[in-house]
Amino acid sequence: ESFAQKVENAQTDVQDAKEDLQDAKEEANTQANLDATNDEWITFKRESELQIKNNETRIAGLKTAMKESGKTPDAAYEKSIEALEQKSKNIRNKIDTYAYDNNVDKWEAFKREFNKDMDELGKAFKDLRDNSKK
Repeated sequence: ESFAQKVENAQTDVQDAKEDLQDAKEEANTQANLDATNDEWITFKRESELQIKNNETRIAGLKTAMKESGKTPDAAYEKSIEALEQKSKNIRNKIDTYAYDNNVDKWEAFKREFNKDMDELGKAFKDLRDNSKK
């Protein structure tokens, strides 16, 4: 081979090596992001289950307080507690049945919807508390 040919081959080899390095970096970053997202899912699920358990305890407390008050339960109040209980069950079902699969877009959508549902449940608790004080 001529010197010019050897230089050209070396430049091609260097360019190929740079591309391989870039591909390896991208693959490592992708895997790191997937691992981080998986860890986020595990933490999110654990924290959500704790919040759900707290909500279930609050609902049980509301039911007990209603029975122990000695007064005939207000039908609307009782219905509101039942609605809270059903919302809480639906939320528990969502977290229990969600199949995490490293699909970041699907995970982000689930998280947004789940957080919205949890916020609505929190607002329903607040509304019930505020209405019972009136």
